Amino acid sequence: MTTVLIVDDQPMQRFGFRMLLESQDDMTVVGEASNGSEAIRLVDRFHPDVVLMDIRMPGLDGIEATRRIIAAGDRTRILIVTTFDLDEYAYDGLRAGASGFLVKDAQPEELLAGIRAVASGDAVVAPSLTRRLLDAYIHHLPPAATTAARPEDPRLTSLTGREREILTVIGQGWTNTEIAERLHLAESTVKTHVGRILAKTGARDRVQAVILAYDSQLVTPTT
Repeated sequence: MTTVLIVDDQPMQRFGFRMLLESQDDMTVVGEASNGSEAIRLVDRFHPDVVLMDIRMPGLDGIEATRRIIAAGDRTRILIVTTFDLDEYAYDGLRAGASGFLVKDAQPEELLAGIRAVASGDAVVAPSLTRRLLDAYIHHLPPAATTAARPEDPRLTSLTGREREILTVIGQGWTNTEIAERLHLAESTVKTHVGRILAKTGARDRVQAVILAYDSQLVTPTT
């Protein structure tokens, strides 16, 4: 049973989410919160598997709430639910530790699939969409932040040459199937490499691995 906490400042939005989730045999709603401060308290109380986190809320917003929940080391995973798929706050949510995000007008089956994916440790955002979003985010950074020479990220030091290569193409938006086909590997081998990359770098999921690829300059923004 996947336990879910709903965080949104709109009562009707929370009601709609609850009705959908409680119609599923494998999900249960453990609570609702109308702002980030309430969300943190309820996560500490219930330790849900997944939090559906709104971004724009009065008081403590969803970005800072996500950052604090992740920093506390709780096993809870955060699924950002935002109004716009290119909302700049969604990028901040990913950097704060969210495992992905969806837009509020997503189809019910997409939301349910997203919750199940996040609960199982996967990322909700498709690799190709992840790259588009991160490209748009990085283009909003000051030039010095993207072009200044920096020492190698210490998270990369334990990676083998093959793992570094795979992390690079993950950052470029390749799926496991594409990696297997283009690098002439079995897909099961690719999955093993991806798992090792996540473990060695401390990335929570594929979304965080893509962020690492950008942060470490293995991948540069497209023009």
